[in-house]
Order: sequence, then C-alpha cells, then structure tokens
Amino acid sequence: MTELTNTQALKEKLTEEGVKYAIASYVDIHGVTKGKFVPVAHLGQMMEGSELYTGAALDGVPQDISDDEVASMPDADGLAICPWNRQLAWFPGNLFLNGAPFEACSRNILRRQLSAAADMGYRFNLGIETEFFLFRDTEDGGFAPLSDRDNLGKPCYDPRTLMDNLPIMDELVDAMNELGWDVYSFDHEDANGQFETDFKYADALTMSDRLVFFRMMANEIARKHGAFASFMPKPFADRTGSGAHYNMSLADLKTGENLFEPKGDDLHNCGISKIAYHFTAGVLKHGAAISAVIAPTVNSYKRLVRQGSMSGSTWAPVFMCYGSNNRTNMIRIPGMGGRIECRAADIACNPYLGSALILAAGLEGIREGLDAGAPHHENMYNYSDAEIAEQGIEYLPRNLGEAVEAFEADPLAKEVFGEAMFNSFIDFKKGEWESYQNHVSSWEVDRYLKMF
Repeated sequence: MTELTNTQALKEKLTEEGVKYAIASYVDIHGVTKGKFVPVAHLGQMMEGSELYTGAALDGVPQDISDDEVASMPDADGLAICPWNRQLAWFPGNLFLNGAPFEACSRNILRRQLSAAADMGYRFNLGIETEFFLFRDTEDGGFAPLSDRDNLGKPCYDPRTLMDNLPIMDELVDAMNELGWDVYSFDHEDANGQFETDFKYADALTMSDRLVFFRMMANEIARKHGAFASFMPKPFADRTGSGAHYNMSLADLKTGENLFEPKGDDLHNCGISKIAYHFTAGVLKHGAAISAVIAPTVNSYKRLVRQGSMSGSTWAPVFMCYGSNNRTNMIRIPGMGGRIECRAADIACNPYLGSALILAAGLEGIREGLDAGAPHHENMYNYSDAEIAEQGIEYLPRNLGEAVEAFEADPLAKEVFGEAMFNSFIDFKKGEWESYQNHVSSWEVDRYLKMF
C-alpha cells in the first residue's frame, strides 16, 4: 500500500469510529503533551507535518522567537482514540525542523538511543509503574483524598479506600485495557489518596508514549468525577512519594529472547545475566546525572530520603548501588530475575529523556564491560554515613541543584541530549532551583518571623 492509501484508510477508519479531531502531539521538557486539534478531513496533511509550532512558546524547547517553526510528524503506530472522549484521536509525534528531525525533540532523543541499541542487536524493553494521587479540591483552597476514611497511618493495599475511589479507577483501568495495555493489577499505595496501576511492558518508545498519554488520560477521567490526578512526586512531607519505577531488559532484536535472563552467567546469583550486570554498572556510573532527568523537580528530592513517612519507610533509594529484591538500592533486581528496576525515577519525569539517558549508560556499560561490583541484599537504610563511605558507595544527589551539576559535568549527558537540549535542560533546571532557593516558605516565616 502507498502512504496515501494508508492515510486514506486511516481517515476512513477514524471517521467510522466517530472521531472528529486528530491531535498532532509532542512533548515539552516536562514530558507534558502539547499539540493542535485537526479535523479528520485534514488528516492527510497533518500526517505530512502540516502543523507547525513555535518552540520558544514552550518550556525547554530550545528555539528563539525568530527561529523557523518546528513541525510535528505524527507516528500512526502510537495512535490512541481517547476513551474519555472518542471524538478525539491522539498521535505521538516527532518534531522536525526544515524537513529534518529536530535534534532537541525529546522523542527524537530516545529514538537515537534506540537506534544505537539496534546497531548492537538489542531492543530495549521497558515497563513503568504508574504511581499517582487522586485528590479533590477543598473549600479552604487546599486538597484532600476523595475518601473521608482514607486517613490510616499505613493505608497501603487498603481495599476499602480503593473501593471508595473505584468509579475513577475502574474507568481508568477499562480505558487502559481498551487501548491494549493489559493491566494486571492496581492498588491503593502507601500514602493517603495514592494509587498504582501495573500493566504489561513494551518497547521503550511505546512505553514512553503510554506514560505521557496516561498522565493526560488519568486527569481527564478524574475531572469527570469532580477530582484531579496529581503527578507531583511528594505532595505530603510525612507520606511516601510517587515513583515511576523503570523495569528494564534488553531483548535480541531478531529473536526477541530476553538477554537479561541468565544462562549459566549469573555472576552474583541475583537472577540476571552477565550483560545485565554490565548494563547495571553503566547506569550506576552515570547515576548522578541520570537522577537529574528521572527525578527532575525540586520536589523529587523530598521523595529520595530515608525517613519522611508515617508508615515507617519511604521505600525510596538514596544510594547508587544495586542488589537483589531490595528496595533501598537505586537498582533493584526483582525476585523472579530477568530484569532490573531503577527505583529513583518518579512520576514527574519525561520518560523519553529518562529512558534515553539510562539506555545510553547501560549500553556503555556493556561496550566497556563495566563491573557492577558486589550486590547489596541488606537494608541500606541501616548504615551510617561513615559505613556507606567505607564501602565506597555514593549517595544519589540530595537536591535538584546537585543533580543538575552532575548532569552538566557528565559528557554522556551532552552526547545523548545534543548540545541544544543539553544547554536548555541545564538552563531551565538551574532556573527552577534558583527560584526555589529564593522563595520564602511558610516554614521560614513560622520559624523566624518572631524568633529574635
């Protein structure tokens, strides 16, 4: 079939299904979807890049106001008819500039690394656990969980409060399954108003598209029920935050065989192959720079602490190390093996940028045969700072400022992002950090206003 025929067939299909508007989408630096609505009658020209955008109007799309517009080239493979409004069809897109891929497009950055993996004979598989909050606005201008009985100190896995939120969660899960995502569980998480959905892994590009779409979809469905979904990493100081754990493996590009499954080459009896240990070593080598991308906000680092939850644990990593089924490491190897889990990622990340940098680091580990060292099976929270130092283990960055400094100093980050996005990311995140530092909080006023 010709491209024209394919487009015509797609137009007819969407029309038959009641779609009126197609969204030529792409993301800003936050991984938030942007785009224009195009009547289906004009689908053909949209698929050819008719929809132009001024990058300077968006966060972290490095363009000057005098630059030519970028065009979104929709990827039909990622098409999703929006379950909450079937008049809309969403297409993830790759930005182009003057007929060539725009270097600083988040999706293009990931595609470049996927191509590098393919050159080595690998497909990068990714599963992302979606943790998020469901809240209602309160009359005093604040927010609260939807259920008035969602007030336990340890609310994790509570079926009663999950049932109180089931009208939203049921619609959300139905929508995910309608899209073919294959949800296999969902639950009330460890903080009040916090939930998690787990669905089948996919290739990294597809999974990144799905996370971007999920955040939009969850909010639109929640709004139908008088609520809103929050993807703020840690809205409560005394509760656990929302991760977006990256569950990763490499597959043989030709056979689909999982190359992280050990075949007599499990160096440390953790359930993964030699190549997976090398991949892990690469991720840990660049862990500080990666942190800036997968934990990208000021608030992210309020999640990455040992204490800070009434439930007794934050469940978040603070050390750049790995181990078997141990949630206090940056890299965890689940009990069944065959994959690794990066636990430092949170739900506010741009998944295209996060998975691109992690993949590049892992591939470097494989190419250079890097040694991950011995695993840590123990609770790393129990070690003192001195004991951590004695073991040669480094902390993850303690705040966004430290993370951005590490990102700026790591040559791999610039290689992966390209100069324009590298500089834009640094400028934007330094600005975010400086704005936070200059802000006078209510904590400061309460503590110091009348202290002296």
